[in-house]
Amino acid sequence: MLDWLIIGGGIHGVHLAARLVAAQGVNIERLAILDPGEALLERWKTCTAATGMTHLRSPSVHHLDLKPWSLQRFAGKRKMRSSKQFAAPYDRPALDLFNAHCDQVVQSFDLAQSHIRDRATRCDVDCDGVTVTTASGSELSARSVILAIGNSEQPFWPEWAPTDHPRVHHIFGLSDEARREAWSSGGAQSIAVIGGGISAGQAALKLSAAGHTVHLVSRHGFRKHQFDSDPGWLGPKSMNAFWRVRDHDHRRTMITKARHRGSVPPDLNQSLRWAIDKGHVIWHQTGIGDLAPSADGVTLSTETGDALNVQHVLLATGFEGQRPGGTMVDELVHSARLPCASCGYPIVDQALRWHPRVHVSGPLAELELGPSARNIAGARRAGDRIVKHLASG
Repeated sequence: MLDWLIIGGGIHGVHLAARLVAAQGVNIERLAILDPGEALLERWKTCTAATGMTHLRSPSVHHLDLKPWSLQRFAGKRKMRSSKQFAAPYDRPALDLFNAHCDQVVQSFDLAQSHIRDRATRCDVDCDGVTVTTASGSELSARSVILAIGNSEQPFWPEWAPTDHPRVHHIFGLSDEARREAWSSGGAQSIAVIGGGISAGQAALKLSAAGHTVHLVSRHGFRKHQFDSDPGWLGPKSMNAFWRVRDHDHRRTMITKARHRGSVPPDLNQSLRWAIDKGHVIWHQTGIGDLAPSADGVTLSTETGDALNVQHVLLATGFEGQRPGGTMVDELVHSARLPCASCGYPIVDQALRWHPRVHVSGPLAELELGPSARNIAGARRAGDRIVKHLASG
């Protein structure tokens, strides 16, 4: 039997594994990370590469290692520190630097050997431990489990967008190879990018730089915010008021209001404005009413009455809002009678325990950790909570 089984090998799963090994002395042979990717962090790397991201939105102290300045020191040792590797403000790291540092964390704590390449399909808990059944039919037993499951496998598709149309793609639904194949044939193509947030903006600039004709379609103007929620939510300035609220429906309302959904940081806003002014990106502030096939692609009917003819449609519309984990988590809630708020998300204690043997991180922890729970900072805060609880026990 394992001591710990972490379901999810993304940002949260990797950081929590490192914390358990380094801070709690968990034997790496007694820990497993269950994730279907070929390597840990595969989904993170695929999604960030898809958007054309150059630098993270978060500052350099938010990373997967334990010490706050680890990423800065890593860049110095690798002679990677330059204006291109850290962007102002807040020394935001370049994506390639951040990923290289993540790889070092995985290597330093020997986490690759704990990676089980499979998907959890069922989770059962009892007084002795947790049994997880995988898609391959294997069973894994552990004393405790951490659900480090994100929303990245739940891309949001608008009602007008068919999920099976060969010309309609979701930015988080295509592999790099499939995307290159769809857009490379015939050279430059016309592409409609749907969305008004950071992913849509990054993708529009990336495709424009590659020589494509890019139409950026957003319902609203560019909402300029440095972060996806104000920095006060990382500390007592905002969180003390959040924790004083005991009603979880009220907490959900606070989280929704705090998140800057569909926003772009100032530097991206400036780049988009420049590209639009120069005609490199064609911006349409409207919604889409319908989609119909055309001779060489599709025709989008906008809510302002225009017809937009393009060869491809790229949805940068984010993720679904429902609780992640699918039927596996649904069945666990039912079988273990786990408490949920009316929004369906877990009600957990300060140690992020949903059950004495089940901890959560990421979106599943947001009714306790607030609007930053999904972010890299949220992974670090989840690690603080779980390690503090284990140390006190």
